[in-house]
Amino acid sequence: MRVFVLNTGRCGSVTLARACERLTNYTAGHETRARRVGDDRLDYPDQHIEVDNRLSWFLGALDERYGEEPLYVHLRRDPVQVAQSFAKRWENGNPAGVITAFATSLVIHPAPWPDAQRMEVCRFYVQTVTANIEAFLADKPNQMTVWLDDAATWFPAFWDRIGGQGDYDAALAQFGIQHNAS
Repeated sequence: MRVFVLNTGRCGSVTLARACERLTNYTAGHETRARRVGDDRLDYPDQHIEVDNRLSWFLGALDERYGEEPLYVHLRRDPVQVAQSFAKRWENGNPAGVITAFATSLVIHPAPWPDAQRMEVCRFYVQTVTANIEAFLADKPNQMTVWLDDAATWFPAFWDRIGGQGDYDAALAQFGIQHNAS
């Protein structure tokens, strides 16, 4: 079984990937194929957990390739906190950053956004990606929506659902570590 963790980014995706790395019967990674194109972009092996916010832009191709076989996990965090985190990283120097791409290319805006409007753009990004994921998952029988701040409740069920083997305690402990902080 493959597991695809769909998310906006800035929501604990690195944390979940690090937790899943403690599994011994799955490989797991964060944005492992993000630099690839074409068929290679979505060529994930069986028994792999992929956590990649950019998958939200490839949902049609993901569905064509894998359909209902994978477990799709929608990782959520308070949308205001996510937007605030993106706003803090707005000018981090990464031209490939998803918020930069969204704010200048998906929302056509070639001039720099004024500081006063950046939070509005970040909120719009979070709303857009969340809506894309929710629409995609609407007919998927093998799915779960989870909230970062409630990992102690859902992570045991996730582990059981995928038949997880490995160091469960070390995996759960990852949710107490802040990864990739703004």
